[in-house]
Amino acid sequence: MIRFPEALRQGHRIGVTSPSSGVPKALRPRLDFAVGWLRGRGYDVVVGDCMDGDGSHTSAAAVQRAGELQQMLTDPTIRAVVPPWGGETAIDLLDLLDWDAISAAEPTWLVGFSDLSTLMLPLTVHTGWATLHGSNLMDTPYAAVDGLVHWTDAVAGDAVSQSETGRYRTDGHDDWEVDPSPTAYTLDGRGRWEVADDDEIEVSGRLIGGCIETISKLTGTPYGDVPAFGREHAADGLLVYVEAAEAGAFEICRSLHGMRLAGWFEHANAILVGRTNAPDSGEFTQRDAVLDALEDLDVPIVFDLECGHVPPQLSLVNGALAHLVVTDNERRIVQELR
Repeated sequence: MIRFPEALRQGHRIGVTSPSSGVPKALRPRLDFAVGWLRGRGYDVVVGDCMDGDGSHTSAAAVQRAGELQQMLTDPTIRAVVPPWGGETAIDLLDLLDWDAISAAEPTWLVGFSDLSTLMLPLTVHTGWATLHGSNLMDTPYAAVDGLVHWTDAVAGDAVSQSETGRYRTDGHDDWEVDPSPTAYTLDGRGRWEVADDDEIEVSGRLIGGCIETISKLTGTPYGDVPAFGREHAADGLLVYVEAAEAGAFEICRSLHGMRLAGWFEHANAILVGRTNAPDSGEFTQRDAVLDALEDLDVPIVFDLECGHVPPQLSLVNGALAHLVVTDNERRIVQELR
């Protein structure tokens, strides 16, 4: 059973902590701007102690990061937790968290992407909590692009409907050290959702997924038992979404093969692939990597969704029952949050 956190409302408290990488001093103005943006929209924001981004790839020792994350997730006064961004090694928290205590608590929204996938996917498959794969805190001040829904609005209701934007950003992030206050993306690229083999699909299933480089490391562990999650929701099936951050095409290919061999796609009704700027490996492209690993599964594969490291970001709720349509006339995903 999927347990959805309470709908987020103005006046609710949002916790900020860095379970992976912290924020260097040069980027603290952007952090302060993002916190102020949330406060200006009526949210009560509390910033934790695990935020240091200077001198290490993590914000604090693993036991401190695990303790602060668990405290925020189980604090009944905190209704959402949003880290500044991802990082590198959130995986070191998994065996330090008290999963029984988390399971016993009322669910809280955990929001983010990239290395946060390492925590959000286990939280959904291990405890049944719905989690939100979408913009992290440093991206939160950006306005939602037409067709998409801002994460604060996505978790405020019973359903969320989003559609293809047709636009994306080609050159990464703004320089927040120079100007910490951008609130609009410059979208200079054009792209569409595309079904492999130029097919059209209409399909439903429970959403689950994240960043390939991080979630692939969970295969074979109790924290990444997606096959069991698929069996639990066999009546609905799964919509498994994946996105490559920065690894080359050969490494992504190997990771997807490993996930396939571990049974991650056995209950998939479709596989959704996020748009990526990750490098090709010579003539072997990122799309080749996906097809090499997954094409023989006889499952529809949809490319170039806005769910990766290329802005803007769909808000995708792990555990939500979603309905996806990709046709010549409509490209839309609708999620039920209750």
